[in-house]
Amino acid sequence: MTTTPEAPPSVRPGGPFARATAAAPPPALLVVSIISIQLGAAVAVHLIATLGPLGTTFLRIAFSAILLLVATRGHVGPGARRHVGLLLLFGLVIGAMNMCFYGAIARIPLGIAVAIEFVGPLGVAVLTSRRLRDFLWIGLAIAGLVLLTPEIGGGLDPVGVALALAAGAGWAGFVLLSPRVARGVGNAGLALAMGVAALFTLPFGLAAGGLQRLDPWLLAGALGVAILSTALPLSLEFEALRRMTARAYGVVVTLEPAAAALVGAVVLGQALPPTGVAAIACVTVAAIGVTLSDRRGPAIAPPSPG
Repeated sequence: MTTTPEAPPSVRPGGPFARATAAAPPPALLVVSIISIQLGAAVAVHLIATLGPLGTTFLRIAFSAILLLVATRGHVGPGARRHVGLLLLFGLVIGAMNMCFYGAIARIPLGIAVAIEFVGPLGVAVLTSRRLRDFLWIGLAIAGLVLLTPEIGGGLDPVGVALALAAGAGWAGFVLLSPRVARGVGNAGLALAMGVAALFTLPFGLAAGGLQRLDPWLLAGALGVAILSTALPLSLEFEALRRMTARAYGVVVTLEPAAAALVGAVVLGQALPPTGVAAIACVTVAAIGVTLSDRRGPAIAPPSPG
């Protein structure tokens, strides 16, 4: 891929956590980060049952924006005013991507949704490379998705599949926009874009009616999703990126669909048929292949805030 992952906002707590992350091997930090993101998605599935996908999306993004602003100490440089349009676009992409992803995992298994979504950044990596070998890798990923075709309309909700594809397109947009935001606005860029995304998703959440059923436990669950899906992964990935190459980072990140399938099976009881397992394996192998074949060594994608 053409873009090297930007270091996330520095979330550097003192005490035992900082010492533990500094002592842990960088790949281990990334694995914990990936599992944390998928655990956050699993908790979101339970919230969706009461709040709906749109209400859950708003709360998760709103809490994430607050956590990121606290992590960056509210510092907003002059670049924010010069790049208002870019921040608005970035926020809209993040909001739409999260609404589509949560809509997908409300309808289809988590592992399948993440595997389909992962084709977005994988496609960006291939299309920006323009090498035949990389097109062969994307062919393998597409072959994996073809394995799921007989299940669509039967075991797989077609609307859920379509939403996962839309979330993948949003993740592709996130991949292309995030380096520009990081260069133009700095660490506060993602926090500000999350704020825009929260404002964008609020009317949808209110219209869907789920937010009217809020109680303290649901708010605590939404905060937990924001911590598991945003605060903890960003802090771990920031530490990992300081001590490992972009190529190594990219290889580990490609394990995300497999991690989603594992969390879905263990936490949500979403056992996958052999075709689902094969599809996830194809996408994972294709992503690893693209990362290893790129001599420039960038990662397959920066972490998604989905």
